[in-house]
Amino acid sequence: MSTAAPQAAAFSVPTIGTVRCVQALESELGEGLMWSVREQALYWVDILARHLHRWDPASDAYRRWTFAEEISALAERAHAPGLIVTLRRGFALFDPAADEQPRYVHQPELERAGNRFNDGKCDAQGRFWAGSMDFACEAPTGALYRYDPDGRCTRHDDGFAVTNGPTWSGTGQGLAMYFNDTVQGCTYRYDTDTATGTLTNKMLWMRWLPEDGVPDGMTTDAQGRLWIAHWGGSCVTCHDPVTAAELGRVALPVSQVTNCAFGGADLRTLFITSARGGLTPAQLAAEPLAGALFAVSVDSAGLPAHLFGG
Repeated sequence: MSTAAPQAAAFSVPTIGTVRCVQALESELGEGLMWSVREQALYWVDILARHLHRWDPASDAYRRWTFAEEISALAERAHAPGLIVTLRRGFALFDPAADEQPRYVHQPELERAGNRFNDGKCDAQGRFWAGSMDFACEAPTGALYRYDPDGRCTRHDDGFAVTNGPTWSGTGQGLAMYFNDTVQGCTYRYDTDTATGTLTNKMLWMRWLPEDGVPDGMTTDAQGRLWIAHWGGSCVTCHDPVTAAELGRVALPVSQVTNCAFGGADLRTLFITSARGGLTPAQLAAEPLAGALFAVSVDSAGLPAHLFGG
């Protein structure tokens, strides 16, 4: 549900299959989903446990790396092996085949000692966008950054307690970026200049109702529809990017739904992470799969994850 006025959806209603648990992990804070097209494998993280996970669905091969500090988001590199990742204090490089620990390339907000980085992903031009947040999820000290392949880093927005996203969609008025102010329960839309990577015309796209939980990670499918995970809402919802109308809903057997990304050989599987951190013993008993990785088949394909240009 939303507070947006009802409008006729310009996008089709998705056909959604049955949700299945594919990795029954007990993640404190599952996040950072990324499907590797070149490896045909899924990567994701447990931020608070400082784990990076990799799973090959075809062979069922699974591997986990443990880092010295929190890891929150990742993307593959276009011109070098391995990944760009966000750690607690900023952007780093990590090659799963060679490195023992990531190595920082930029730390943009050392003066904000109470912050850590959270969600992020690359745009089609190979720039990595990521948001920071207050570790206690209270102070509005988080910001939105763009890290370019040449090493430049730009702060584009500020004043968030918890950031999530971004994702992009063409709306008929040009390319738009969507970004979540999770604590305030708001999703914002920005006009995007693809050549320069600048953002303008910030507007409130959706203010979520309490029964929806709050918006967490999100992704876009090949039609341009937005898929948004709901922390405290036990679901992922699909939306028209222009009207914000809800087109479909994936109900999950867990309350803290954290992120979603398309993957699989045909990009028609929506993978979904969850979290168990902060749940009471009674809640954990009622949600035995809290922290697990889920998957559901969707009739429309997603988009391949963009590569970092560096």
